[in-house]
Amino acid sequence: MAGSLVFTVRRSEPELVSPSKPTPHEFKQLSDIDDQEGLRFQIPVIQFYRYDPLMKESDPVKVIREALAETLVFYYPFAGRLREGPGRKLVVECTGEGVLFIEADADLTLKQFGDALQPPFPCLEELLFDVPGSGGVLDCPLLLIQVTRLKCGGFIFALRLNHTMSDAAGLVQFMAAVGEIARGARAPSIPPVWQRHLLNARDPPRLSRTLHEYDEVADTKGTIIPLDDMAHRSFFFGPTEVSALRRLVPHHLSQCSTFEILTACLWRCRTMALQPDRDEEVRILCIVNARSRFNPPLPTGYYGNVFAFSVALTTAGKLCENPLGYALELVRKAKNNVDEDYMRSVADLIVLRGRPHFTVVRTYLVSDVTRAGFGEVDFGWGKAAYGGPAKGGVGAIPGVASFYIPFKNSKGQDGIVMPICLPAAAMERFAKEMDSLLKEEQDSGKKSTFIASSL
Repeated sequence: MAGSLVFTVRRSEPELVSPSKPTPHEFKQLSDIDDQEGLRFQIPVIQFYRYDPLMKESDPVKVIREALAETLVFYYPFAGRLREGPGRKLVVECTGEGVLFIEADADLTLKQFGDALQPPFPCLEELLFDVPGSGGVLDCPLLLIQVTRLKCGGFIFALRLNHTMSDAAGLVQFMAAVGEIARGARAPSIPPVWQRHLLNARDPPRLSRTLHEYDEVADTKGTIIPLDDMAHRSFFFGPTEVSALRRLVPHHLSQCSTFEILTACLWRCRTMALQPDRDEEVRILCIVNARSRFNPPLPTGYYGNVFAFSVALTTAGKLCENPLGYALELVRKAKNNVDEDYMRSVADLIVLRGRPHFTVVRTYLVSDVTRAGFGEVDFGWGKAAYGGPAKGGVGAIPGVASFYIPFKNSKGQDGIVMPICLPAAAMERFAKEMDSLLKEEQDSGKKSTFIASSL
C-alpha cells in the first residue's frame, strides 16, 4: 500500500447511539482477568467493505447505526461507563448513555488503497477519529465506531474498544451480532452472556502456578522501546516463507504449528535487531485463548477476556546464538502451560498484587487473530476485504505487541500478515535478519520479498 496516499475525510459531529429500547440500570463487575492494568487501553480495529450493487439503495451508515442501537439492547453493558471501586475493581455502570458513533465520507475509492489491504493504513486517525476526551478508561464511552463511505460505494467500519470489556473473540461476537441484525435478524444468534464472576479470583486467592509474565523487572538499561522515530512495517508469510522456516526446524519439533514457528522466528530476529546485552533476560508473551481449557466449559456467548499472557524467557545470548529449535521449544512449552488452573492462578495473582501490568522490559507480545473471525463480519455487503487490528504496537505500553492477521496477497496466496513496530534503525536490522533466515533455505539467487508495506 502506498504510504504516500493522502485523502480528505469529512466527518459529522460525533453522536451517542444508545440502545433502541430501555435497558436495566445496574452495576456489573468485570472479572479479575478483565481487570488488569495491561488491558486498560483502547484497541483499534478496522474493516474494509467493497461496493455491492445489490445494496446500492442502502446507506451503510444508516444500516449500521440502526443495527447498533438494536444490538445494544442485548449488549447493554457496552452502552454504559466504567467506574472504579475499592481495590481498583472495575465495574460497569449500565447507564444506557450509548457508544460514540461518527458518520463520515472520504474522497477516494477502495481501489486507491492498493491491492494489498493491510496495516499500517494511511491516515488511520482520519478513519478512526479520536474524539477529544473520549479515550479514557473510566467514565468514557466503551466503544467508538466510525463508518466512512467511499466514493466507489464501499465503506470502512472502524472501531475502538476499551479492552477491559472484551478480547478478540468477544468483540467479534458483538460485531457479528450487529451484522446479523443489520441483515434483518430480530436478535443475535448467540445470546450474550455476562457472568464475569466465573473468572474471578478464588476465595481465598492462592497462587498454584509460577507466572513470570507478571515479574517486576527493573528497566536498568532503558530497554523499554522509545516512542520517537518508530517505524511501522508489515511482513507477509505465505506458504513459501513458512515452508522455508519449517526446513530450519529439528525433526523432533516437526509437528509444531505455524504460530509457534513464526513466533520463535520473530522473537529471535527482533531480539537481534534490538541488540540487548548477551546476559540480559528477554521474554516473549504469547496470548493464549483459554476458552477451550475450562471444565466445565465457559457458557457459549461469554464475551469477556479469556486469555493468558503465557511467557517464555531466556537470555539474549542463548536466544540469538542457539539454532531456531531452541526458541521454538521455549514457545511451545509456554503455550501448552495454559489450562484452567493457570487461569485461576492469574486471577488470584491479579487480586493479590493490586492488578499489575504484565512485564514489558525486554518483552515482546504476540497475538494470533487469524481465527478470530474479523473478516467474516457481514453487515449486508458481504465479508470484509480486510478485517482485524488497525495497527501493530498498540497497548497500554505502545510498541510491545504484534498481531498475526489472516491475509491474501496480490498473487492470491493465503498467508499471515504481521504489523511490526520498532525504532527505525532496529527495523532495518530486523528486516535483514528475517531475510537471511528465509534465504538460508532458498535457492541461491532467489531473493525473498516478504516485506509487504511500510509507512
